[in-house]
Amino acid sequence: MQFVDSHCHINFPELAADLPALLQQMQVNQVSHALCVAVNLPELPSVLALAESQPNLFASVGVHPDYEDTPEPSVAQLVELAQHPKVIAIGETGLDYFRLSGDLEWQRERFRTHIRAAKAAKLPLIIHTRAASEDTIRILREEGADEVGGVMHCFTESWEVAQAAMELGFYISLSGIVTFKKALELKELARLMPLERLLIETDSPYLAPMPHRGKMNQPAWVRHVAEHIADLKEVPLTAVAEATTRNFFQLFSRAQP
Repeated sequence: MQFVDSHCHINFPELAADLPALLQQMQVNQVSHALCVAVNLPELPSVLALAESQPNLFASVGVHPDYEDTPEPSVAQLVELAQHPKVIAIGETGLDYFRLSGDLEWQRERFRTHIRAAKAAKLPLIIHTRAASEDTIRILREEGADEVGGVMHCFTESWEVAQAAMELGFYISLSGIVTFKKALELKELARLMPLERLLIETDSPYLAPMPHRGKMNQPAWVRHVAEHIADLKEVPLTAVAEATTRNFFQLFSRAQP
């Protein structure tokens, strides 16, 4: 039995400083691989260096929608950066109307740039959407994102949004939020989710699952997400482990198990 953390930020200084311990805890908890996700271009070298240093770590290339004052990527630039052999996805990208306000057309344009780059590079997308699900799905449709597919990461939207994303060939990734007592709608969504479209993640160093809530998260704890989903769906833990691991390597086909 093995688990894969499909989304983490272990290049962030608070985690990168303790990489040997993180890797050891992954091994203890049967977490075989992790995808370290880029959030901007200035910090991308740290993501790539991490992926280069370990055979079981992968990288992505992209600029997070929350980063307002940061170098804006072009399609050509993203495609070129995606040639790195350990880069398996474009993102994270998407829309976030929760933290930012005002005219967010720049955010929508950045999102379109990432989708076009993913299609050119033939790589899947990692989507961040918060308080913006209608525009997110609309732009994915308009730009033909179903050509490459991807994952709706750290999903907290409705079942209807999940269905719309799955119709476009996207997977749904659940984080430690699903273990929180008050996340009742998300727990119901986990029960409804077909295993063949499901991924699991930590989003480390954020969103530590129960029983570690409030602590700094780490990839090893993705196991708790899987355990909780197995309980909710009333299926063996092995079923969740096998499905989410298989889904990861199907979606991110450039990654080698």
